[in-house]
Amino acid sequence: MMNSRKILIACMVAFASTLSFAQEHSKKDKINALKVAFLTEKLNLSTKEAQEFWPLYNQYESNKESLRHVQWREVRSKIKDASDISEKEAQALVEKYLDYEQEEEKIEKDYLEAVSKAISAKKTLLLLRSEEEFKKQLIKQYREKMGYN
Repeated sequence: MMNSRKILIACMVAFASTLSFAQEHSKKDKINALKVAFLTEKLNLSTKEAQEFWPLYNQYESNKESLRHVQWREVRSKIKDASDISEKEAQALVEKYLDYEQEEEKIEKDYLEAVSKAISAKKTLLLLRSEEEFKKQLIKQYREKMGYN
């Protein structure tokens, strides 16, 4: 009887954590879909522009996400323990952090160079502005939902 209860509790915890992960993934997918719709509307791309733009954009987003994941694992997750590491270890983390910042800038630069060839420079600037507008709207909606008006 006791083993059955432990197994049941373990199954419930596993199910709840899986459900939580699925909901988090679902939220991210929903935000990405809203962002794509927002950018599509703002940029008003021709069919040809869209065919060239979206693969570049998706690759850029994927590259940024991969870099953030690695940076979190190798640097940012260790920053919380900064007071417990040696000066040498801290210096190594600072150097890694700066390397990731440079890599992020390179990804951004390469992306903007490629995208400005696929769409006009004006639309590239509109893209940058639209991404900022989307972020502001998302933050505003979050604050309203949380009651932080």
